Amino acid sequence: MKKQSYEFEYEIYDDISQLAEADAALLTSARAVTGQAYAPYSRFNVGAAARLENGETVLGTNQENASYPVGICAERVLLGTAATQYPDIAISAMAISFNTSKEKSNHPISPCGMCRQSLLEYETRFKKPIRLIMGGMEGRVYIVQAARQLLPFAFTGDELMK
Repeated sequence: MKKQSYEFEYEIYDDISQLAEADAALLTSARAVTGQAYAPYSRFNVGAAARLENGETVLGTNQENASYPVGICAERVLLGTAATQYPDIAISAMAISFNTSKEKSNHPISPCGMCRQSLLEYETRFKKPIRLIMGGMEGRVYIVQAARQLLPFAFTGDELMK
């Protein structure tokens, strides 16, 4: 038997004031767009903002449904919008934030498994990493250099081409 481990590095900032100007602006956009989320059941509003390589910004929010599996996360709403409006332009960075009345929004949240898979597919499609900037409405911020880092042992299109 052989054992291996998986690790990755990520950056931790005490708050938004420590971020580079462009990253702070993107996180500010993600925080602001949480107010447009449709989350009447969970009351857990998520907003995402992406900076494209052409300098444009695309936004997304979670959209719930009474039939829970029908809802869609903010990250995947954003990816669909970016792919439709800018089909040939890669995403360079995405900020993700949340707001809820259930708890204080003072810590980062990470994309769910389905969103991680979708982010990986987008990175693979454009052959470029997507930096993820994750933070609540205040407090600590995490930055991961590529969404792929969040999904070790990923299932990719390579498996389907064999």
